[in-house]
Amino acid sequence: MLVFVALLLVGTSVQVPYVALGPGPTVNTLGEVDKTPVVDIQGAPTDPTTGHLNLTTVSVTDRLSLFQSIGMWMSGTYTLEPREKVFPPDQTADQVRQENQQQMTGSEDSATIAALRHLGRPTKLVVGVVADGGPATGVLRPGDQVVAVAGTPVSTSAQMQAAVRGRVPKSQLPVEIVRDGVRQTVTVTLGSRPDDPKVGYLGVTPEVVNGDPSLKIDYNVGDIGGPSAGMMLSLAVIDRLSPGELTHGKFIAGTGTITDDGQVGPIGGITHKTRAARDAGATVFLVPDRNCAEATGDAPDGLELVKVTTLDSALSALDDIGAGRPAPHC
Repeated sequence: MLVFVALLLVGTSVQVPYVALGPGPTVNTLGEVDKTPVVDIQGAPTDPTTGHLNLTTVSVTDRLSLFQSIGMWMSGTYTLEPREKVFPPDQTADQVRQENQQQMTGSEDSATIAALRHLGRPTKLVVGVVADGGPATGVLRPGDQVVAVAGTPVSTSAQMQAAVRGRVPKSQLPVEIVRDGVRQTVTVTLGSRPDDPKVGYLGVTPEVVNGDPSLKIDYNVGDIGGPSAGMMLSLAVIDRLSPGELTHGKFIAGTGTITDDGQVGPIGGITHKTRAARDAGATVFLVPDRNCAEATGDAPDGLELVKVTTLDSALSALDDIGAGRPAPHC
């Protein structure tokens, strides 16, 4: 009896160094959260939508007792991961949450730009941050619109970064900008990248922003963090700002990061997300191509897994589904 009581106390009171990952809530990006549109668009006419474009999440259960962890593992719904993978030992829980929120904010910004670029709406490449004491200090300013680098037109962060990487340290780099409405060319003497002294270093962080001051796009996803909602948010913006319906009235769910030029990236916890989507009623799930192998290993019955690589490929797949044509599958 004493042994039994001791085991019971240990099993119910001692915490294990693991967290349980499982299906999290899903949010219809075409709907509302707390009576506020998930995608709130002001300053432009929007098109009515039906159906669902649900972003998906992974739940994290922390501070598990030994018995709780065994029970959740045996359920088949949850997986156990070392706690340090989710909550690094050098960060507090609040710091982890703050980082996840920053990732969500970055994802929202990229979703907006990817959607606007697809729709042909104005965007502009600007200087976001100038590194203190870097080569561009005193030459470029935050908010400068970058039009061309070394005579080559640029409109994305990747294009600007590629133009700089092609130059050697100490070379003169002409940068064409618009500052306070005036178009001009400034010259920066490049430094050396800290991680590769043979590659030129400009010392700025470029970003693409909305070029239409009358258009405002805000997001209300509730208490959700991380970067994996980007693709679904971008699809929702396109659906709201273009005629017709991307969903064709169907329940579509999905996941994937997005870059401002529309590249879709892989995420974690794909099998938990597909299960959450199917439980919510989804019949189609958009899967980043690099997650396909894992997703097909534990695919819920009745859920069609559609492979996507870019925002354009996701839109093309939705067109195929709406027209009854075969879509690329995992």
